[in-house]
Amino acid sequence: MGTPQLQSIQIGHCRSFGTTSQKPWESAIIKKTVAGPVEVGLEGIEGDQQFDRVNHGGPDKALLAYSADHFADWETEFSDSEQAPSIGGAFGENLTVESQIEGDVCVGDVWQFGGCRFQISQPRQPCWKLSRRWNLDTLSVRVQNTGRTGWYFRVVETGSLAAGVAIELVERPFPMWTITKANEVMYQNKDAAVDLELSRCPALSLSWQQQLSDRAKKRMAN
Repeated sequence: MGTPQLQSIQIGHCRSFGTTSQKPWESAIIKKTVAGPVEVGLEGIEGDQQFDRVNHGGPDKALLAYSADHFADWETEFSDSEQAPSIGGAFGENLTVESQIEGDVCVGDVWQFGGCRFQISQPRQPCWKLSRRWNLDTLSVRVQNTGRTGWYFRVVETGSLAAGVAIELVERPFPMWTITKANEVMYQNKDAAVDLELSRCPALSLSWQQQLSDRAKKRMAN
């Protein structure tokens, strides 16, 4: 891989979807590439929206990043589809990065993006809206099962951001918790002690800390 960099920036607005055969639904998952520069605040890019503020957005999930390095895999996997999810913003991400995947980054990493600094807080948890957006019933499950999830950032330093900047690692306090490893704990692990270990990582999002802690307690009680 080459030097990690920011390939493109996307923002979206809340929209209503649905057809005569579909239950209506609302989302801001369709993100459009913007030329930039854009202003980034503590809760994300100026002008970007999230419909479901319970599961998306907020300081712990201010920005969603996804790797363009996965696009070729999705094109191969969904080659029979009219359109595979293989363009910037395809996964509802704000930041499409390149030369960087889930095994290369860790929870707690602080990365410099031009004049901004972002810290990784958790993997992305794909929901049903991703499948609905592309009309691919298996997509959300495949994202989870393949580990090609992307990851969320919290904003450490606000500022102006433009596509094409190099991405530089500033700090890596928890090298044991790659996004790949965190995904494995959430979706494959059955050991309460491992759940607790990850839940106690102070850089992990509060929602994942609580989810893993609660699961560990239930497992220890059984």
